Amino acid sequence: MILAIDCGNTRAKWGLRDAPAPGALAHERRENEPATWRERGARALAELGSLESDWSQIAQPTRIAIANVAGPLARRALERALRRFQAEPLWVTAQASQCGVTNGYADPSQLGADRWAALIGAWHLYRGPSLVVTAGTATTVDMLSSGGLFRGGLILPGIDLMKKALAENTAGLALARGVYAEEPRNTADAIESGCAHAQAGAIERVFAKLEAGAICFLSGGAAQKIAGRLNISLRVVDNLALEGLARIVA
Repeated sequence: MILAIDCGNTRAKWGLRDAPAPGALAHERRENEPATWRERGARALAELGSLESDWSQIAQPTRIAIANVAGPLARRALERALRRFQAEPLWVTAQASQCGVTNGYADPSQLGADRWAALIGAWHLYRGPSLVVTAGTATTVDMLSSGGLFRGGLILPGIDLMKKALAENTAGLALARGVYAEEPRNTADAIESGCAHAQAGAIERVFAKLEAGAICFLSGGAAQKIAGRLNISLRVVDNLALEGLARIVA
């Protein structure tokens, strides 16, 4: 049993799945389906203490993998919650090369563990050129070549951060609930639609740089707000980082 934990800027997401049979990872098809998770959950960073209760009834994992980009306080909270398990957790960091993916960063260790895990997750779902997008508090847009090379990527504010920046730094654009519209005719809709277009535009511009046959993997809490705005080959996966963490620890 594998317990994968993705602790990001806002929430910690986790999933429990069966460990693959010996040799199973070496005989995969070109395109695979996401893992079947026995149990899944999420907690806001302020609620990490509740993970002890969440995990009190789950099966004992034999392997644990964690991507934590929320800092040392979150790590200590996770360590407390993990004390009931016998398995030693693997705190994932980006490597120069791992699980078929080569890290193209000038300093591979600077790449966030969550982005690294998402790239590995995407590579094992589609062994071809892809754009790996995680839309959360921030939106990351990462390029993966047909040979598994991470070519680099973008980090931009997520939709909610864009809206908050407008509300906090302008006199007349209050933070209000709007809806996407092709021709927005009120301020709230104009902001919502503008932020969605900004996200989609960045994603589509980077996607145009990829090789023929590429697809875009879209994950994260704001994925559904962006998916309908994209005019590219698209596959929405609930949490690519969890997929990659399970591959790494397996």
